[in-house]
Amino acid sequence: MTDTLTQTTLPHWDMSPLFPALGSQEFTRAFDGVKESVAELTIAFDANDVRKPSSATVDDRIVAAFDDLVGRSNDVEDRTRELFGYVYAFVTTDAANEAAQARLSELQIISVDLAKLGKRFIAWIGGLDIDELIARSPVAKAHEFRLRKIRLEAAHQMSEAEEDLAASLSPSGQGAWSKLHGNVTSRVLADVTFPDGRIERLPMSAVRGLAHDPDPDVREAAYRAEMATWPTLEVPMAAALNSIKGWQNTLNARRGDTDSLEPVLRANNIDRATLDAMQEACAESFDDFRRYLRAKARTLGKDILAWWDLSAPVGAEGRRWDWDETASFIVDQFATYSDKLAGLAARAFLERWIDAEPRDGKRDGGFCMGVRRDESRILVNFTHDFGSVATVAHELGHAYHNVNLAHRTPLQRRTPMALAETASTFCETIVTNAMLARAPDDEKLPIVASSLERDFAIVVEIHSRFLFERSLFTGRERRELSARELCDALTDAQREVFGDAVDATQLHPYQWALKPHYYSSHYYNWPYTFGLLFGTGLYASYRADPAMFRSGYDDLLSATGMYDAADLAARFGIDIRSVDFWRSSLDVVRDNIQTFERLAR
Repeated sequence: MTDTLTQTTLPHWDMSPLFPALGSQEFTRAFDGVKESVAELTIAFDANDVRKPSSATVDDRIVAAFDDLVGRSNDVEDRTRELFGYVYAFVTTDAANEAAQARLSELQIISVDLAKLGKRFIAWIGGLDIDELIARSPVAKAHEFRLRKIRLEAAHQMSEAEEDLAASLSPSGQGAWSKLHGNVTSRVLADVTFPDGRIERLPMSAVRGLAHDPDPDVREAAYRAEMATWPTLEVPMAAALNSIKGWQNTLNARRGDTDSLEPVLRANNIDRATLDAMQEACAESFDDFRRYLRAKARTLGKDILAWWDLSAPVGAEGRRWDWDETASFIVDQFATYSDKLAGLAARAFLERWIDAEPRDGKRDGGFCMGVRRDESRILVNFTHDFGSVATVAHELGHAYHNVNLAHRTPLQRRTPMALAETASTFCETIVTNAMLARAPDDEKLPIVASSLERDFAIVVEIHSRFLFERSLFTGRERRELSARELCDALTDAQREVFGDAVDATQLHPYQWALKPHYYSSHYYNWPYTFGLLFGTGLYASYRADPAMFRSGYDDLLSATGMYDAADLAARFGIDIRSVDFWRSSLDVVRDNIQTFERLAR
């Protein structure tokens, strides 16, 4: 890598290539242009009577209207995506930015108008002869998978008036509660009493980062600070969570879904047989993960782990990774797969796509969002350890996925969450395996531990969150749940999956308050497990036949919004409805557990 990547301070992302500033003329013109285009699109929908048709007949007028409206809708969606990405970059890194918050609210209104048109489009397509439309329109043929999905969605629609009302109420309903959660939790500060007696008031993202501190007293102090702080927010957070899940239960019932999980399965292009097979294999692996936790406890000199030990570093203290070292290492390792992947990573570092510094007002965690064409922006909270390096590689995998989706239309690139983790898991695995390959035995333990910490979180801990959310949806059908009931339900789920390998009196009852996914989506949890294990299986295919894999991988990534998950997996000879596939992916994890046990001894 060249010295141009070297950076002594952690970077903030550069949004100026999109627009000079929130108050700039360029942004205002783009914003007003989208509003005008949405208004014009609404007029076109009315002129073509886009709503549930009285006849399934597809004539020349229908074909012409379809081709025109799909082209215009795709264009508006691309431009809205760019505006949203730009504004969201400010909201997520500075919760106090009132100008960005105001613009986000205006964008939500535009999104409501587009959502209403989308529901009308679904009703329209659902009533047409799809086979005839596809036969007569090249545009329809290019979007065949999405159109057939729309037919399924149409069967679960309310009336046009009801769907219109639901979309209109969303910003002041589930959208408002989600926004409240993000704004409140990104500003929360906690007082940490360190072992030397000093007290520091830190952003929650920084407090949670102390879970990786080598000093057990510091980790416990951070945990105690969390447990003292989250209860002060439990009333508004419980209200938000109850409202969001209650809202969704009401819509599910009106749309004819008797199970809260069914809409999420449809949205992820996955059937129940696939989910059941994956979760059966995961449940079988819990005893193996408990073995790992007991081995980790022994390395820490403990009989049993407390919550604050789950992310504790083990082995020799890991090296501190500077930002320029991180950039160079990731780009070099990505180059072992392909120049295209390495070029994407180098571009992301050089063009400052990444916001890495933890700070007050910035959202916790990490994400990658596509902003325009093949450009993305990545948020991480970098803490200079190998886990942070792996997180950067993971999010760059999402950016690589976006590169491969760039030539698709918005309707074609609507990748479900489960498949969205494919490239990220693959890229994270490349970096982790490279680190293991170059490290001597006495330095491998912390690397294996970091990998297993991720696997434990995604296979085991996330399953506890799935069990919690299932019970939340069920309980919310009867009434609102108190904060205490939410805490109890979550710790019950944690005990079920952790068994006796984690101290049952030292769990984390407030994960429902801190995890943003509960507030922005439904059943976000199992798609992460799917992504990890599916990506692991794909990596095994790559190692078995690199040339064959490279010839089809980018095309698979570009088609994740155009096929069912089972059809995409079949391209590499994978049957995701078979428990054996998921077991084979988990066997890779079991091998790492055995390695960890050997190194820990």
